[in-house]
Amino acid sequence: MPFEYISTDEAIAADGLRMVVVGNVPSPWGEAAKGIFHVKNTSWKAVRLEYDNPKFDAWAKQQTGPVAINNDDAPLAGWREILEFAEQIAPEPSLIASQTDAMFDLCEELVGENGLGWARRLQLVEAGLTGKGGFLEPVAKYIGDKYGYTSEAGAAASARVHELLGQIADRLKAQKALGSPYLLGQSLSAADIYLATVLALLSPLPEAQCDMKATTRAAFSTLDEATKAALDPIILAHRDFIYETHLELPLSL
Repeated sequence: MPFEYISTDEAIAADGLRMVVVGNVPSPWGEAAKGIFHVKNTSWKAVRLEYDNPKFDAWAKQQTGPVAINNDDAPLAGWREILEFAEQIAPEPSLIASQTDAMFDLCEELVGENGLGWARRLQLVEAGLTGKGGFLEPVAKYIGDKYGYTSEAGAAASARVHELLGQIADRLKAQKALGSPYLLGQSLSAADIYLATVLALLSPLPEAQCDMKATTRAAFSTLDEATKAALDPIILAHRDFIYETHLELPLSL
C-alpha cells in the first residue's frame, strides 16, 4: 500500500499511524512492517530519521528496527509489538491465527535476537572487518558496536546462519510435500513475510525491484561458499512467491 514520507515536525503534529523507518536500505525489520500493513490495507505515514532535529526523541534513534506511533499512543518498537498492534487494528486477514505459538517461535528464529537476520548481520560485520566483503570497514565497526560484535560472535555467526537456512529449507520442503507454499499451514503468516524480507541480507532483489546503493547491494550479496550452499533454491523461490503474491514491488525505500 503506498505511503508518503513526512518530516519529523509533520509527524509530531500528525494524527494516525506514523512509522520511523530507515531510508534507502531494505532493512528486513522495516520492510516486514511495511508488508504487514500492506497486507492489512492499513494506511500510514513514513518518517525518516532526522538526527539533527532536537524535537525527535533520542531513544527512537537508538532502536534496532522500525518504530510505530499511532495517534498519541506510546511508541511501539520490536517486530512482535508492531505485529500484534497490526492484528489489533486490522484483525483480517490474520497473520498469526494459524499455529500461533509455532508462528511466533519461527518469527523469533528469523528476526529475533540471534535469529537469521541477527546472525547474518554479524556475519557481514565479520566479513567487513577481515577483508572478505560484507560491510565496508567503517560501517562494519559501527554496526558491530551497535549489535554486540565480538570476534567470538563473528566466528559463530556463519554456523548459525547455515543452521537456520537448513531448518528453513527442510520446513519448506515438508510443506511443499503437503501441498502448501507457506511456512505454516495453508495460508500466509507473518513468518512468510519475515523470511521474504530477511533474505535481502543474503540475496537482494533485482535492481528493478529494489533500487539501493551499489555499496549496500555488494555488502548484502557477500556469500562464502558454505553460505551459498546453505541458501537452498527453495528458499529464494519462497521469497519470490511471497513478493509476487502478497507484497508490493518495486520496494519503496
